[in-house]
Amino acid sequence: MPNYVIHIAVAEEYLKNHKDRKENHHDFIEGVIFPDTVIDKSKTHYGRVSSESNLYKFLEVNTLQDSFKRGHFLHILTDYLFYNKYIDTISKEIYDDYALLNKGLIEKYKIVLPEKANKYVGFKEGSNPKIISNEIVDKLISDVSELDIDKIAKEVKEKDPKWLEFRPLKYIGDMK
Repeated sequence: MPNYVIHIAVAEEYLKNHKDRKENHHDFIEGVIFPDTVIDKSKTHYGRVSSESNLYKFLEVNTLQDSFKRGHFLHILTDYLFYNKYIDTISKEIYDDYALLNKGLIEKYKIVLPEKANKYVGFKEGSNPKIISNEIVDKLISDVSELDIDKIAKEVKEKDPKWLEFRPLKYIGDMK
């Protein structure tokens, strides 16, 4: 799954791109980080694992009427797209990649980490990322932050297959 830094970058860029929505910034960011703050992520991602974040199941029991829920939906939408469009391979090495990318992402997107997320964000200097590149992360952030989540929610509720299917990933090591 994308880490806290990526999720917050997507959220901050989304808020910049959708100022007309007048989201409550604090509640929106809280909604974005909430799904990864719990132990049983299947309950907050509405799928067996976060790579199978189920947008339809989320919308069966939630509405997008408040900023927290909209942030939560953006989080699982980001996860859904991350696994179904941006990466093909998953490995525990992705966590090292995040640690390598975090500092640059925080600087580029001017991210202020919420206190509760600080303990989950690592930093590492050195080699190049192995699973996910800066270019892929930047594209994910740019693409997702431009999306109209209300339009997507409507498509999901209408059971548009593009939001309901899961692409198989290639797992390396004991990630599965």
